[in-house]
Amino acid sequence: MINKMDLTYMKMALDLAAKAKGRTSPNPMVGAVLVKNNKIVGSGYHHFAGAPHAEVEAIKAAGQEAVDSTLYVNLEPCNHYGRTPPCTEKIIAAGIKRVVIAHLDPNPLVSGQGIERLKKNGIVVETGILEEEAKKLNEVYIKYITTGRPFVLLKGAMSLDGKIATRTGHSSWITGERARLKVHELRNEYDGILVGIGTVLADDPQLTSRLPNYDNRDPIRIILDSQCRIPLTARVLNQKSKAETIVVVSPQASKDKLEKIKELGARILVVPERDGLLDLEVLIDELGKMQITSLMVEGGARVNGSFLAKGLVDKIYLFLAPKIIGGNNSLSLIEGWGVDRVEQSIKLKELSVEIFGDDLGIIGYPV
Repeated sequence: MINKMDLTYMKMALDLAAKAKGRTSPNPMVGAVLVKNNKIVGSGYHHFAGAPHAEVEAIKAAGQEAVDSTLYVNLEPCNHYGRTPPCTEKIIAAGIKRVVIAHLDPNPLVSGQGIERLKKNGIVVETGILEEEAKKLNEVYIKYITTGRPFVLLKGAMSLDGKIATRTGHSSWITGERARLKVHELRNEYDGILVGIGTVLADDPQLTSRLPNYDNRDPIRIILDSQCRIPLTARVLNQKSKAETIVVVSPQASKDKLEKIKELGARILVVPERDGLLDLEVLIDELGKMQITSLMVEGGARVNGSFLAKGLVDKIYLFLAPKIIGGNNSLSLIEGWGVDRVEQSIKLKELSVEIFGDDLGIIGYPV
């Protein structure tokens, strides 16, 4: 039977871990709470890659009170040397008698080994407390560490009739301010943001995170531009922004234009074509090699359709505005991809809904 106090303290560990959203890549988010005689004696969380791990922070905060305490941590403590020493060594040395873990680390360097070492040193270990919540928190890390590919979020904003722009291409603004603020929060959390050249030509976006009164972390801007049509004056090539830009081109792109883009500080990634389009499978693998662990795809319609058709989308976040745009030539959220029969459509699971003023946010995972 699950101990209610275990649930309470594990929830605290998860809340601590979430404080570092968007800051720990390529590491997981981890929080730790040390409890002795039903009193919290230490706590901490992993702030960023290379910083002390959550367990180390909690042990340091507890000092001698760590002896005979219980450690609550949302991910299995590491048992290998990376940027920091193994957390298992610190736990054993601190005299902790019991460790409660939400779930095992899927990293092959860790999985099960941390628990095994703790048990061999006489520490009681329990797992599975708030496991699903913990896995959802670190869904990006789990996808990346098990596949080497980034976790892909498809984000879209549309009217009730599924339009993302009018017949003239106008799209500012379909959703309200609160929904747009949420988009900037997502940009602040994801490693990369991807759009097609059509979006750049139509809107000249900055693709940065602009949250008021916040330490913004801009995602790496990734532009799909097979023929290198991007204007040299585009804001994503503007050096005033600290955000890095990667322009993805085909082998046929103009070498002279590529050199000019490099002079502006952007990186060039050459990807082969398949069926006349950039090979997204190759692209995703290359981004993974760059340690881009999470990617937010912001369209447009053709890019959205290509990612869905290739089965590359892990999560969908749609903002739905109470507006009807209409028009045969208005842009839809998804183009280029479609099914013959309704039963062949992509279905979503684990649906949730959020409200942003007059707009709805619908979140789900493709089956």
